[in-house]
Amino acid sequence: MKIKLIDSVVRSFKVAKIFRENTDKINAIDFAPNGEHLISCSEDDQIVIYDCEKGTQSRTVNSKKYGVDLIHFTHANNTAIHSSTKVDDTIRYLSLHDNKYLRYFPGHTKKVISLCISPVEDSFLSGSLDKTLRLWDLRSPNCQGLMHLSGRPIAAYDPEGLIFAAGVNSESIKLYDLRSFDKGPFITFKLNQEKECDWTGLKFSRDGKTILISTNGSVIRLVDAFHGTPLQTFTGYPNNKGLAIEASFSPDSQFIFSGSTDGRVHIWNADTGNKISVLNGDHPGPVQCIQFNPKYMMLASACTNMAFWLPTSEEGP
Repeated sequence: MKIKLIDSVVRSFKVAKIFRENTDKINAIDFAPNGEHLISCSEDDQIVIYDCEKGTQSRTVNSKKYGVDLIHFTHANNTAIHSSTKVDDTIRYLSLHDNKYLRYFPGHTKKVISLCISPVEDSFLSGSLDKTLRLWDLRSPNCQGLMHLSGRPIAAYDPEGLIFAAGVNSESIKLYDLRSFDKGPFITFKLNQEKECDWTGLKFSRDGKTILISTNGSVIRLVDAFHGTPLQTFTGYPNNKGLAIEASFSPDSQFIFSGSTDGRVHIWNADTGNKISVLNGDHPGPVQCIQFNPKYMMLASACTNMAFWLPTSEEGP
């Protein structure tokens, strides 16, 4: 039976499993598109892969030499890309089953702060504090496209993988057509510049209609993906440490989930902006990573520990 996500089901989520594999904070998580696995990376230089169906940790890979951040599964089985936290700012393409690097992607001269993989092909985007956005093909170490921007860039693909959005300087969103990105953005949305914080993440909703902007403050913004109109502002969760706290959509685009520095998970209705619930998962530290499984009724949140959440209510539609 498929459970439909409604308010009562969302409120019923409880932690089903906690993993304490890491000795430092988890800095990024990513579900495989089929929902069967979750990958995480941590400031302790460990990459941990979880089996979501069994609720188990399936393996650990170390990246002691280069460090690891912004990890993402690629489309090929058992492979991932990640940014580096040591040595240099090269992006690395890793074979997970034998822990070997398949390719390096050099080019950025400062910390990479945004990394996203195309939903439809073997290409990816990276944004860096060097104020450039780079487009890459996994099959080539050479950058396929370079955009010089006026400030720190964050990026996201739309669900069809036809366009991408660049959030620049915490004040504008530029939309590019992937087939003609060298012509510049086809539209730019100017928003009020954040005064208290920086934009740290962009995500399109799965229906492609809205864009979610996460920050290192205590505000999340939702804008219309076609017109740039501000739709909602989600607040009321603590972030008193200036941390980049992830916000995510549910797969049906109806709910917004966020971590917080109080170790709890905050949930809002995307249409009304109303807060639905605050879930306590006994996270001892700030929850900076949170994502909903794209296929299964399951939520993952992470501080130094990883928590898997499942609904305890099964009310139908």
